[in-house]
Order: sequence, then C-alpha cells, then structure tokens
Amino acid sequence: MSNIEESVEIDVPVSTAYNQFTQFEEFPRFMDGVERVEQLSSTLTRWTARVAGVDRQFDAEITEQIPDERVAWSAVAGDIRQAGVATFHRLSDNRSKVMLQLVHVPQGATEILGDKLGFVRRRVIGDLAQFRVYIEKRGRESGGWRGTV
Repeated sequence: MSNIEESVEIDVPVSTAYNQFTQFEEFPRFMDGVERVEQLSSTLTRWTARVAGVDRQFDAEITEQIPDERVAWSAVAGDIRQAGVATFHRLSDNRSKVMLQLVHVPQGATEILGDKLGFVRRRVIGDLAQFRVYIEKRGRESGGWRGTV
C-alpha cells in the first residue's frame, strides 16, 4: 500500500484551482494514463485508465467536498483500490497550493513492483505539475461545481 503526499503551487486564485479540479471529466487532459472520466452523479464518477499497460475501470465516490477547501474520494467498485483528498490553500490573491494525499493499493505483481520502484509517486508528481501547467495556461477554470458533500 502506498501513502503519497505531494503538493504543487499554482499561479491562479484558490477558487480557480478548486473549480478546475471539480471538472473531473477534464482530468484526461492532464493526467497520464487516465483515458476517460464520466460524472455519473454529483458524488459518483466512473474512471477508465491504463495502469501498468492494463486497462482498468473503477467508480469513485466523492465523500467530502467543501468549496475552495477540499475534495475527498474513495474507490467503491472496480479494478483500482484507492482513496484520497485534495486540499486547496490560498497563498495570495493570485497564487494557491494544491496538496494531494493518496492511499493506493497496487493490484498484482507488476503494480506492486512499480509501486516499490516509486512509479505511483512519480505519476502523482507529474500529474500535479501537468494540472499546474493546464490551469495556468488557461488562466481560468473551464467550469466548477460549488456544492457541498
């Protein structure tokens, strides 16, 4: 099991970072290996991803969501076992920090080896960096869900 904590500072207001992060269907634009995310309801998403060369699908339930503060989730069905929380921190009017905490349980020998070699952590670091580039380049969010769970 991996416990990963990583963060990234972004040159956008915290509300912009948060709003973009709630646009789950756009995650394939900046997350390596994520092929598709479907928003099934306000609290349920279906993910299709490629992990260690294998196609995986899982459903994730949003367990907590507080605008401009946090989004927490847990896989509830499918091929991937994980839970996580993203927290959003205001550094200044136009700068924010996104912190990601992820618990991931690798499945099978290839994923276990990849986890031990740090592939999951490096992917998280890369995905956060790509999120930063994505939102800074846009300069604004593509949408946002401001509801509370």
